[in-house]
Amino acid sequence: MRKNPVIKPFLKWAGGKRQLLPELTKYIDQKSFNKHTYYEPFIGGGALLFELQPTRAVISDKNKELINCYEVVKDSLDSLIKELRKYQEHNSADYFYKIRDLDRSPKYKNLSKVKRAARIIYLNKTCYNGLFRVNSQGQFNVPFGRYKKPNILDEAVLKAVSKYLNESEVKILNVDFAKAVKDAKKDDFIYFDPPYDPVSDTASFTGYDINGFNKDEQKRLKEVFDELTDRGCQVILSNSQTDFIMDLYQDYRDKIQVVRAARSINSKGLKRGKVDEILVLNFSV
Repeated sequence: MRKNPVIKPFLKWAGGKRQLLPELTKYIDQKSFNKHTYYEPFIGGGALLFELQPTRAVISDKNKELINCYEVVKDSLDSLIKELRKYQEHNSADYFYKIRDLDRSPKYKNLSKVKRAARIIYLNKTCYNGLFRVNSQGQFNVPFGRYKKPNILDEAVLKAVSKYLNESEVKILNVDFAKAVKDAKKDDFIYFDPPYDPVSDTASFTGYDINGFNKDEQKRLKEVFDELTDRGCQVILSNSQTDFIMDLYQDYRDKIQVVRAARSINSKGLKRGKVDEILVLNFSV
């Protein structure tokens, strides 16, 4: 299938990989996607998925609201666009906080999938610095962004993404990363982009979902990485270049690539800018 340049992330996502795409794609044999399956268990904004546009893919995330957005874009696009049009006329702090606070109400669980997806897209486009962050109760808690003309409804991108998700064999899951890759076979490709190991005690950002992702989870991910390697899968993992991660993946030390990444989405201005990240490969390049 010929790649469509309009297919790109419809959500801004902390830790998104658009800056790293040139680095990531040079290690990937994209022709193999015609024969094998692409897996991305921490899909986030989907930058690499939409860059590669594989014909067969399994994507997943533990964040229910995020996965609901993908499902609605795929299955109920026209209704979503109608709902987002209602939001286009509203760009005030009062309206933003009214919509943000919906998940504090018991009525929130009765909202349709379309209304929930439209709310998330609206908040994502108008909140401070494009963060998706929830508190310990799972409630969206990012403040208003004060943008003059936020692009709340990017109809061309939504239509292109919906068309891709429907015309390709893309399975959308809301499961643990280990479960998401349980059916991966020899020569399938897996890209792991987990919440990064914090570079300091105060740098941790675990707001993607209420479960967080601590060092025990990083260790469990390494075990899955090893299992996939034993199966003959091709795997790339992104993470921060901390001593803990470098030690955890010491078996793959000769295959680790250090990259400089621009981090423009962060709750603290001082944490935005160029940082060292690593790509752990289980294959030689």
